Amino acid sequence: MKTVETIEQLRREIRAARSMGKTIGFVPTMGNLHEGHMSLVDQASEECDFVVTSIFVNPLQFNDQSDLGNYPRTLAADQEHLKDRDCDLLFFPNVDEMYPRGQDQQTTVHVPGVSQGLCGGSRPGHFDGVSTVVSKLFNMVLPDAAFFGGKDYQQLAVIRKMVLDLDMPIKVVGVPTCRDTDGLAMSSRNGYLTPSERQQAVHLSRVLTSMIQAIEQGERDYETLSTNAKETLKAQGFEPDYVEVCHAQTLKPATEADKDIVVLGAAFLGKARLIDNMTLTLS
Repeated sequence: MKTVETIEQLRREIRAARSMGKTIGFVPTMGNLHEGHMSLVDQASEECDFVVTSIFVNPLQFNDQSDLGNYPRTLAADQEHLKDRDCDLLFFPNVDEMYPRGQDQQTTVHVPGVSQGLCGGSRPGHFDGVSTVVSKLFNMVLPDAAFFGGKDYQQLAVIRKMVLDLDMPIKVVGVPTCRDTDGLAMSSRNGYLTPSERQQAVHLSRVLTSMIQAIEQGERDYETLSTNAKETLKAQGFEPDYVEVCHAQTLKPATEADKDIVVLGAAFLGKARLIDNMTLTLS
């Protein structure tokens, strides 16, 4: 695996791969890689001939500067993880390489609809930062397919809509959430948890599982279901951000007529903000 830090080097390596007839798979990340990220690399290597991973902690998507400053940077360990898998090229740019004219002068990409509410409501400007940096990375890499984790459900919806609306010739692949043995969704932010908080954290996935089971059994009072879930999380030591039952494609509040459902939750536990989701198709 080769590591490059400039757009020029990145494009040179990709041109060489394309000249040999190889298809390009792309996995954009912010680093601090775990098995969830590795599942994306594995999927990319199954579907494409040449796998590019990027690591860039994108300041445009942070509305809390302390969160940006504290976000873990673990390049050496990340490189070792990627070398152990079928990653061919790591793109590791700095902020000046990504935003050479400054962040304030950067053209931004706004994806309406699916970016509103949920994490978009709790983190103003977050998804504009995500869609902007991903569109830039797509233009740099020009991948045939790009791979994103299902844990970040709203982010995946935003990227899919951006690609559709802007006619980008890229296949967006959502890879199922990787979970620890107790069911907790893998996340870089799990590293913020103390040992006791780590034991508590599993209750987020358990609450969402209980909601899915209730819906399967015929519950359609989604507002009450969400309210009760938040109360349960509070009792388990969380500070709930949101728990919502939504239409799986539009992310609008689900109605009784909807068949494709997603239950999404976000909650604070100590220093960590944890998110998770589960989907259900009703007959």
